[in-house]
Order: sequence, then C-alpha cells, then structure tokens
Amino acid sequence: MTTPSEGISDMAVIHPDASIGQDVTISPFSTIAGDVVIGAGTWIGPNVTIMDGTRIGAHCRIFPGAVIGGMPQDLKYAGENTTAEIGDHTTIRECCTINRGTTDRMHTKVGSHCLLMAYTHVAHDAVIGDHCVLANCASIAGHVTIEDWVIIEGVVAVQQFVRIGQHAFVAGGSLVRKNIPPYVKVAREPLSYIGVNAIGLRRRGFPDEFVRAVEDVYRTLYITGGNMSKAIKVAELELPMSEAKDIILAFIRASDKGIVRGPF
Repeated sequence: MTTPSEGISDMAVIHPDASIGQDVTISPFSTIAGDVVIGAGTWIGPNVTIMDGTRIGAHCRIFPGAVIGGMPQDLKYAGENTTAEIGDHTTIRECCTINRGTTDRMHTKVGSHCLLMAYTHVAHDAVIGDHCVLANCASIAGHVTIEDWVIIEGVVAVQQFVRIGQHAFVAGGSLVRKNIPPYVKVAREPLSYIGVNAIGLRRRGFPDEFVRAVEDVYRTLYITGGNMSKAIKVAELELPMSEAKDIILAFIRASDKGIVRGPF
C-alpha cells in the first residue's frame, strides 16, 4: 500500500541513504539505491529501478520498467564513480534505459522538459539538451550530443560520438552516422538533408526573418554552393550577417565527423 502522507509505497525498496524530495511518489515494487537524488514532486511508477549515481530533477515522471543509472555497456568501464542526470519536468516512459557515464564525460545527461518514449536507450556519456523528444525505440549510442529542441522519431539509431544540432528533426527508422546541423530535417538512406525544419521553428516562435536566413544558408550549402568547403566560403562571403548563419557555420566547422549529405 501507499503511505498517504508521502506517496511512498511500503512495497518499494528504498535505500536509507537515498535523498528523496518533498511530495515524491514511489510506487510498489520500485527499487531506489543509496547514491540517488530525486527532486520534489517526481512520480516514480511501479517496477522502476533507479541505481547508484542517478540524479533526477523535480516534477519528473518515470514509468514502469525504466532502469536509470545502470553501469555503462562499455568494456573500458572500470567502476569509476559517475552519474546519470535527468533535468526537471522530464518524462521517461516504459522500459527506457539510461546508463551512467564513464571517464570520458563522467556523466550521462538528459535535460529538462524532455520526453523519452518507451524502449528508448541512452548510452554512457550521451548528453541530451532541453525540450527534446525521442520516440519509441530510439537508440542513442555512447558519447552522443543532442542539442535543445531536437525531435527524433521512432526506431532511430544514432552512432557513437555523433552530434545533432538544435531544432533538428530526424525521420523514423533513420541510421545516423554523421553529424546533423541545426534547424534541418533529415531522412532517407543514406541519411540526407531534406529541408529546413521551418514549421518547427515557427511553432517555437522564431520570426520569419530568422527562418528565411536559415533557408538561405542551407540553400547555399546544399543546393547551389558546390562542394561543402566551397559552399561554406560562399556563405561566409556572400550571405548577410545573421545569428542563424553564425550558429550553422560554427557547428559545421566543428564537425570533424562530417555532416549528413545533401539531397542529390
């Protein structure tokens, strides 16, 4: 049964060293280890396992079968003291797994206001920004970085060390082997640029002039600019100065893995 004053079931197994915030609900048959912090107002459903090194923010929802803070699936892991960190107001659906970090970053992070749908896996040292949606069965390998407001549809596999830029949209069933720059939509096999995520940007309040600047940059990079190195020079020299251009070109310059191919 559940204790009415605290919302913590007497059929849950909770280590006495765990730090549990106010108004937390922990449902029957869930297990909470000792080196765990759970923020105020968070709901933990039944049959959830929260292991050592987990840090969960306020007002999160963790659904049945989720396992957070498990040891990295990395043969180089030697038991170092690392963490798996979840921001505020994030929902983690059924049977998701989030492993803690290794010596590379020492943590795995999922930001605030995120939704990880059922059976999503987030591997060691991955960092996911705020307001991201990862649909069912998304598989995020180790050392991946996903910036804010990214949407990843179902059954997507992201290769290790890949970076996905802010406000990008990844179509379902994609295999992500190279970096995805900000503000774009990608699909097909091999994964390719299919346009600017203009609808998503406008829904999030970006003005038309910003969206047009993004479209101008990607038209130059992927449609009219020739090979990528030449296209970057064209964008630098010929397109007007803008925040969008600065963000996009900085991302591409830092992409030592290369970026997804163009539409042709």
